Amino acid sequence: MTEIFNISTASSERTLAKTLPNITPGQLDTPTLALLAPRGDMSHPPRILMLYGSLRERSFSRLLTEEAARVLAHFGAEVKIFNPTELPMAGSVPDTHPKVAELRALSLWSEAQVWCSPERHGAITAVLKNQIDWIPLEDAGVRPSQGRTLAVMQVCGGSQSFNVVNTLRLLGRWMRMFTIPNQSSVPMAYKEFDDDGRMKPSAYYDRMVDVMEELFKFTLLIRGRSDYLTERYSERQQREANATAQLVQKI
Repeated sequence: MTEIFNISTASSERTLAKTLPNITPGQLDTPTLALLAPRGDMSHPPRILMLYGSLRERSFSRLLTEEAARVLAHFGAEVKIFNPTELPMAGSVPDTHPKVAELRALSLWSEAQVWCSPERHGAITAVLKNQIDWIPLEDAGVRPSQGRTLAVMQVCGGSQSFNVVNTLRLLGRWMRMFTIPNQSSVPMAYKEFDDDGRMKPSAYYDRMVDVMEELFKFTLLIRGRSDYLTERYSERQQREANATAQLVQKI
């Protein structure tokens, strides 16, 4: 017979040891709407960092990124596009290199990011992967990408594919980012931009606008709440264990 738990039974401190014997007392948070209230000053425009994955003079991933940036700026975002030119390969230079320091500072500054890559050999380009590889999961106790919202886009030289956006979603999850449901994939990108580098009207343009609109909404929803949303029981438990171990060492 299935046992039914009610709220009072499940949440009572007196029954915690009985119902959840593996839980460390004092480290289990009970989420509430009140705890999800935004924290900090959110009066500034949403800060959005955009990365693209090509060094070509006429880069369609850059053109799509710039087109998306115009939409985000119209919504009221503060947008910065990182230029990957002269960014060394990850691990080849110290992380104090000016381009590396610039990218990491922008990642910390951002509340949302947009990643756009061409599809090359069925995957993302080395140019974009290199940028992501330079952003560490953790740096001096700070996670430069955790809690940011993320939108993913790709451009294709031929027929439409979703290999790149699927890979970018995997990377976004690995970087502990909130990747929005919508995405943009532009096939035969060379047909979609005019001589001035502006994207022509099309269903692909409309989808790009959809993605940026959704990113902006999710960013407004999550910023000010991301620290709480990404706080984990296991990490609180580990911090307590570390603090206890340090105290024992001092005795």
